[in-house]
Amino acid sequence: MVSFTSSSTHPLVFLIIQVPASASLSYLTEVTLNHRMPSANSLLLTAAAAALPAAWAQTNGGDETILGVYMFHRHGDRTAKATAPANLTTLGYREVYTSGSYYRNRYVASSAPFQISGINSDLVKQSQISVLSPADDVLENSALGFLQGLYPPVGDSMGTTELGNGSSVTAPLDGYQLIPIGLVDTGSGSEDSSWLQSAQGCAKATSSSNNYFLSQQYQDLLASTQDFYGQFEPVVNGSFDESELNFKNAYTIYDLINVARIHNSTFDPNDIVTDDRFFQLRTLADSQQWGLAYNSSDDMRAVAGMTLAAEILEFLNDTIENQGQSKIGVQFGSYGTFMSFFGLAQLEKANPDFKGVPDYASAMSFELVTNQTLSAGTWPAEEDIYVRFLFHNGTTSNTSEPTVYPLFNSGQDTISWDRFANGMHEFALGSTEKWCTACGNFTGECAAYDPSGSSSSSDSQDASASAQTGNGISPAVNGVIGAMVTLAVVLGLEALVMLLGGFRLVRKNKLRQGSGGEGAEKIGEGVGKAA
Repeated sequence: MVSFTSSSTHPLVFLIIQVPASASLSYLTEVTLNHRMPSANSLLLTAAAAALPAAWAQTNGGDETILGVYMFHRHGDRTAKATAPANLTTLGYREVYTSGSYYRNRYVASSAPFQISGINSDLVKQSQISVLSPADDVLENSALGFLQGLYPPVGDSMGTTELGNGSSVTAPLDGYQLIPIGLVDTGSGSEDSSWLQSAQGCAKATSSSNNYFLSQQYQDLLASTQDFYGQFEPVVNGSFDESELNFKNAYTIYDLINVARIHNSTFDPNDIVTDDRFFQLRTLADSQQWGLAYNSSDDMRAVAGMTLAAEILEFLNDTIENQGQSKIGVQFGSYGTFMSFFGLAQLEKANPDFKGVPDYASAMSFELVTNQTLSAGTWPAEEDIYVRFLFHNGTTSNTSEPTVYPLFNSGQDTISWDRFANGMHEFALGSTEKWCTACGNFTGECAAYDPSGSSSSSDSQDASASAQTGNGISPAVNGVIGAMVTLAVVLGLEALVMLLGGFRLVRKNKLRQGSGGEGAEKIGEGVGKAA
């Protein structure tokens, strides 16, 4: 089996295991361990892909310019999901900072070999960069750590500003640079959730993923691995009940043990979690998560990847439309989004290891490139713009760099912008209406897009009800009736007052001729006016 290059101690691996329900653990172990070596076909595919960048460069004269970049990045090392809330560890902070430093040296620094055209090398220009993260502590803090490496403190010389009165002020923390992080709704709290689809809020995606639990593959693995998972009860420290130690919780069990192996040297004194068993735990977790994240016959399972595709496409399209004002976009997210996108972009056909869970601090990049020579103020024609996809499993560094892979089973590492945009449009969900319709969500903010029209018809009924009374009489008629009733009541009261008080109606000229005086005149006027 081909494994992605990784700086971690456990490479990303994946194996589809087809096991009869009656299979023994020894059978499963034999099948798993016999697939560690790379196949000849995989090696040939990797070699062919590696040769493509050079061929493209030779065809296009060997000179290219990076116009913009969009990155999707996983968080660094964290505490276990089973012991929520999850927190970024010091190791995780170091991982994302190292990754940020690498991509600074690749895209931002003045000496960067793939420097983005026109980008500020030292002092960040806010209009050139966009950073997004769900409202999740682990992901937000990972984004902060990455940005510290991408745009590190500038020191006193560049971090000092002279004020109007002649005095100077120096930025704190050695010129630490503040870069805002925009929050996205989907995926909020995902690192505390053992079931990532629950963080998406998409009804059809959740339903589709739940169908995986009804599949024959899942049922076979659930039955055949029951004893295998049962042996780990002594090392999970009560985090799982005996009934929960099974393939249904494959990832969270693996995650808990993986975190313990990294951070606790004494968690397994009886050596229950051998290297072979741990490899098996990882392989089974990969299988389960791929089944939950993507299905070629029901791609709604990959809604997280659909949303990401739209965000990538929107940013790179804006870069083209505004001729490079938007230069680098960075988004942090969960492994489930990676896997959903991998499936939609058919990356598992380029390398089967894309069916596995990416390691901490993994990153994929979309480079917008041209081979045209650009002078100041010029921009290439759209047909001269291309896209290149790169991925690295685990922390990226100068000793462990990303690899180019072909998108959409194209066999080419660099494809035209038009082909890229069309490929992404095949599955991207780029608007609220599209998302609501695809997900079958028609409540709340999605109510306006209900195809049955129940929302608008309900609004119409409410409006109609407010325009009529319970007896069906219109407001205009009700107004006339109300005025007449009021008038009748007033007249009735006046008649009663006149009867009891001895008053009577007379003409004004008779009052003036009599001896009633001022008071009588005013009373007469008042009654006359009222009548």
